[in-house]
Amino acid sequence: MARAVLDNQTARRLFLHKHLLGTPPVGPGKGDDLLSVIRDLGFVQVDSVSTVERAHHMILFARRPAYRPKALTRLLEKDRLLFEHWTHDAAIIPAEFYRYWHLPFRRSYERLSQKWQNWQGGAYLDELQRVLDHVAENGACKSSELIADEHRGQSGGWWNWHPSKAALEFLWRTGQLAISKRQGFQKFYEIPEKAYPDPCAEPVPDNGEAIEWFCTEALNRLGFATSGEIAAFWDHVFPAEAKDWVAEGLASGRLQEIDVLGVDGKPRKSVVWPGTVEAALTLDPAPNRVRILSPFDPALRDRTRAERLFGFFYRIEIFVPEVKRQYGYYVFPILEGETLIGRIDMKADRKNRVLDVTKLWLEPGVKPAKGRLAKLDAELNRMARFAECDRVNYAKDWVQA
Repeated sequence: MARAVLDNQTARRLFLHKHLLGTPPVGPGKGDDLLSVIRDLGFVQVDSVSTVERAHHMILFARRPAYRPKALTRLLEKDRLLFEHWTHDAAIIPAEFYRYWHLPFRRSYERLSQKWQNWQGGAYLDELQRVLDHVAENGACKSSELIADEHRGQSGGWWNWHPSKAALEFLWRTGQLAISKRQGFQKFYEIPEKAYPDPCAEPVPDNGEAIEWFCTEALNRLGFATSGEIAAFWDHVFPAEAKDWVAEGLASGRLQEIDVLGVDGKPRKSVVWPGTVEAALTLDPAPNRVRILSPFDPALRDRTRAERLFGFFYRIEIFVPEVKRQYGYYVFPILEGETLIGRIDMKADRKNRVLDVTKLWLEPGVKPAKGRLAKLDAELNRMARFAECDRVNYAKDWVQA
């Protein structure tokens, strides 16, 4: 029997709807509404670069223009409805998912215990209990307070981690400590049961239950996927486990295999929940507005998939020498309707309260039409207000040919 086919336009539409970019970006962007956005996305990636605003804030702003960072801080630090930990990278995650993170906690412990002991030696092992005891006795402590006196002033770079830093990171990754809040870039650590008493009281799932949850929830948020994409979504399930989950689902009829057409017309075999193709055909087109996305937006995290679906090649050039950069240090992708139309180089000058726009590169075949530039200008003015700037300043010849 021939596989059902999801054409490229419908695949884009479904993908954008799953990533909350297929509907008008309305809502208060705080409280239950903000929590629902993060729950539907699964997580938002945390990144320290703040050319305009930090990645997690831009991800949320793209979906809720009314959003402001203090709303996220409230959910994280006061309401305790979110927690900070690891997916494919550091991320903010709904606390209702916390119980499933015991799987990555266990796997991190197994993977890192001997490896880090060999790396750090005996001094690191001594620090583990000292750091735990200090937090248990004193409550939430900032990272600088947990550094042993003899390690102060030592480099904190990855290859030069001192034993105190390594112990702190190990205890966080393995779930023995939690990040309870931040002051700027300074993290505060707490015993998990004190920081998240209700999530920590939930029953701990075994490996099988957790793997089932991670795979199911990945496919729910992707719409269609290969087993490799399912494994990579949270990055807590091994590829072989996701492959077995897909095989069992297909054998039982719980999953359906389809062909998803890329922008080049080539099919890629993927799995969906039965009825997904039919439901996708009823979706409304994405609103024809312009949105500026974070380079770490979940819709773009898998660069290969974005290129296959949208024909949009994107790489972050932070670590590329300036003379070899094709675009710039940290350029932002631009979505118009259901098309990624280009990228823009901009930076918030907070001292002078100006959003400086340096260059705009449109994709081949995309014209700098008056209506398109007007929509972009409206988005940039929204972005300026979000970044606490009063106006947008355009460089001369900012639109690249």
